[in-house]
Amino acid sequence: MSENYCPFEERDRDRLPPILNHSLDRGPKLPFPSYGSFISTLNHKRESGSHSLSSPLLLPAVKQVRELPPICPDVRQKHRITIDVLPPEVKARFVSEPIIPIRTKSAKEFQDEVERATISGDWKQVHDFYLTTFDSFLELNGAFKKEANVPFNTIEDSGINIKFVSIVYDTLLHTPADTQKSVLKGIINSLLREWKGPRTKDDLRAYFVLVQNPQYTSPATYVIYAHLLRQIAALAEVDHHFLMHWFKKLPQKRFKQLVERLQLFITTRLFPAKPEELPPMAKCSWWIPSATKVLSLLNAANSISSPPIIPFTDFYNLTLDHIDFMEDYHTWQAHGNSNRFSFCQFPFILSTVVKKAIIQRDSEQQMISMARQTLVDKVSRRQRVDMSLLFLNIKVRRLQLVSDSLDEQTLKKKLKVTFVGEAGLDMGGLTKEWFLLLIRQIFHTDYGMFTYVKESQCHWFSSWKCDNYSEFRLVGALMGLAVYNSITLDIRFPPCVYKKLLTPPIVPCDLDTPVGMANLTLDDLQQLMPDLAHGLGEVLSYEGNVEEDFYTTFQVFQEELGVVKSYNLKPGGDKIPVTNLNRKEYVQLYIDFLLNKSIYRQFAAFYHGFHSVCASNALMLLRPEEVEILVCGSPNLDMGSLQRVVQYEGYSKTDPTIRYMSLEMLLFTLVLQCLLGRGADCSEMTACKLPVSHTCFNQICLPPYKSKKELRQKLTIAISNAEGFGLE
Repeated sequence: MSENYCPFEERDRDRLPPILNHSLDRGPKLPFPSYGSFISTLNHKRESGSHSLSSPLLLPAVKQVRELPPICPDVRQKHRITIDVLPPEVKARFVSEPIIPIRTKSAKEFQDEVERATISGDWKQVHDFYLTTFDSFLELNGAFKKEANVPFNTIEDSGINIKFVSIVYDTLLHTPADTQKSVLKGIINSLLREWKGPRTKDDLRAYFVLVQNPQYTSPATYVIYAHLLRQIAALAEVDHHFLMHWFKKLPQKRFKQLVERLQLFITTRLFPAKPEELPPMAKCSWWIPSATKVLSLLNAANSISSPPIIPFTDFYNLTLDHIDFMEDYHTWQAHGNSNRFSFCQFPFILSTVVKKAIIQRDSEQQMISMARQTLVDKVSRRQRVDMSLLFLNIKVRRLQLVSDSLDEQTLKKKLKVTFVGEAGLDMGGLTKEWFLLLIRQIFHTDYGMFTYVKESQCHWFSSWKCDNYSEFRLVGALMGLAVYNSITLDIRFPPCVYKKLLTPPIVPCDLDTPVGMANLTLDDLQQLMPDLAHGLGEVLSYEGNVEEDFYTTFQVFQEELGVVKSYNLKPGGDKIPVTNLNRKEYVQLYIDFLLNKSIYRQFAAFYHGFHSVCASNALMLLRPEEVEILVCGSPNLDMGSLQRVVQYEGYSKTDPTIRYMSLEMLLFTLVLQCLLGRGADCSEMTACKLPVSHTCFNQICLPPYKSKKELRQKLTIAISNAEGFGLE
């Protein structure tokens, strides 16, 4: 729609409902902007009294009315007046529930009307339907509610004919412009009406229908959209609960469209292509908070759906990568979830890129603060200042890698690694090598710290008991350092590990408070031990007599260093049979034992090691899946994008040597450089010339080999003998 509309006149603005939810920072009430006038019809209706909204005085309905107290203590009243004895003419009138108009038009009948209008060009009948339907909340319920007189006061069923709503909205965008305008006018009518008290479920149904309107895709309709979002955001928490569950029932296509429209609205308000099309930010500071809060209802609906309706990454607004997110983070730190809005209150909207940057910068600020204090202390004591204290300088021997790494104490610094006896300077490559070798050694099954589960191809914590868990703390610190230094690790943990790492996301002040004790389910066990999870699922679904047929108790057995040990899942568990009545408790206790209690000390050390480096409130912004991405990188690689960013120095994409390389060979290479100048004679190269890598810069220097076979042979030799560093 190309015209600009004036959805609200100056005199109408005070009739809008107040915003009751204090979590939104809307600023003072300000006049609404004007965008052209298409509201004259609406004004004419109001002036003629066609939408009179008289509000009689309301008195609460009281079952037992107490007598009025005497005017003063020593005066006795013979006849004390109560509401019950008032004459009818002075009693307040109670407003009855509004009656929903009966509309019998079906989706099929509507489609037939649209088909006839398309052929004949006469859209009057269709126009009248839209004009009537969108005139008020009651009319919306009359058109789309499955049964007008049925309350449908349940989270499981909105009572709305979703299919009919979809058909009506899909058709709307193909109707004449005056029909589309009439719908927007009707929405304005509805939003401008005053109300008293809490909203009814029919009002919620109307909001549920109106927010699905596909017209909210251009700035011309954004003022109307903003006021709709404002009213939805201001609803009571119990009403949000209903809407969340109703959103969950939407088809995936409709649900995703809702998310996309809200994201576009937020993006356009932040960075408008034509600022003149929107009111000044100072006059509509509540737009983005309102939209974000409504988006949070959709995110909550997605989170409680199994499986999720759309990927959680679809809620990222990548535009926010370009705002001053550290200022937003500091606002959140200072004000929390109070009435001062920040995007960090709604972390689902922030991408992993933003969250990682916040964690790194927050950690850097903590590190700088610590280093500054150390410098001040040294200067005050007149000691020599060594600037190397700004870095975590690790000197390790390849044969004593783990023990040398354990000697380091203060880990929240930028890494600088030195391999004893090697001349390499750490510009990033030596750090990567240190991580790679250390992880490879610690996770080897012979080392005994972790077991490898072939079914899921995951590592898990060994349950053996020992006196020193410092090496588990080291692994946790390694993961924290990887995040802090932007290194991805070749670690394969099940997703529940990252849930446990965020339980809680901030280290408790009381050291005796349990950590890592997440509420895990059969689905979590399925991702680690699928066969066992399947067996427990069979116990839960078994239709026969569990006690007689399975003959098991609340006792489990576990092998530790070749010795089978038994553990009771509850006191006296070895004498408590598993029955049809207690099998759910048995399964939950079994899961809790395997994933929490049996490895508690190991994981607690691991947890504290990770948080010793990544001790930041920013961890509260992360989902478990996002922690995994920060540690291990994205599991889904975009080969095309990787190939596009490769730079060629002395080569072109079409050179034979480049074409010999497979895409996988290019994966971790950002720069491919020719060892000889472009056009140089290959005969200048010795027969044993091998590729040279500069791992600090993801660079490979590659001679121009004559054949693919020779390229593969030389690369294989180079990769197989790539340990150690030198200087050229």
